[in-house]
Amino acid sequence: MSELVARTGRHQQRYNEGCRLVAGCVPFKDTNGIGSSDGRSEKDVEVLMINSTSGPGLLFPKGGWENDETVEEAAKREALEEAGVRGDLMHFLGYYIFKSKTLQDEFSPEGMCKAAMYALLVTEELQSWPEQSTRQRHWLTIPEAKKRCQYQWMRETLEEGFSKWHADRISSNLKKENHVVSPESESELMKKAPV
Repeated sequence: MSELVARTGRHQQRYNEGCRLVAGCVPFKDTNGIGSSDGRSEKDVEVLMINSTSGPGLLFPKGGWENDETVEEAAKREALEEAGVRGDLMHFLGYYIFKSKTLQDEFSPEGMCKAAMYALLVTEELQSWPEQSTRQRHWLTIPEAKKRCQYQWMRETLEEGFSKWHADRISSNLKKENHVVSPESESELMKKAPV
């Protein structure tokens, strides 16, 4: 059984202009290393999704951002509680607005939520975590994940936020690996090199 315990309740929940503030992430791992020579960025990465407790389809870990934590701490906490992973936040993917049918309350009567989403590079998968009895982990390629997203806003997070950032990351690393020294730069480097 897990020693970690998931936070529950709404007494510390943050709201802004009628929206419940939420934090989450797209947990990922590189499968073939950064910058493979064929540039297959969608095949060089897998993302971690979890089952929904309210229906078919999969989703990314996310939940309420509370008053006693930063948004980054909330995103990492949700990844730990719901998916049982720890890691490093690599990039802010953006804010995504969605309507929750089940999370309507006096501060958000319409059930509107504003989610701050991050890319989280997974460094550890726990064998035991707070929501393991209700959540199963699924490692998927980006094309597989797009098909399995339960909600449109999560598909947009994956397509417009994560996929674009990851492709730019791959491209940047390829440029670094393939950096060619021009003849002028080479001669300047030789002058500065110790003899």
